[in-house]
Amino acid sequence: MFDWLRDNLLTIAILLVLATAVTAIVISLMHDKRKGHSSCGSGCTHCPMAGECHQKKS
Repeated sequence: MFDWLRDNLLTIAILLVLATAVTAIVISLMHDKRKGHSSCGSGCTHCPMAGECHQKKS
């Protein structure tokens, strides 16, 4: 068991770094969504979904 861990330590470390990065990105997107921010980052002038993603709430 310890031989396998030692042989794959670099792969496990890279996997943990990537999993942490993906988790941070998802949490950031969820946080922005709760605050009402859009993930597109630009104006909606030429966006085909302009009327769908920023609808006025009644």
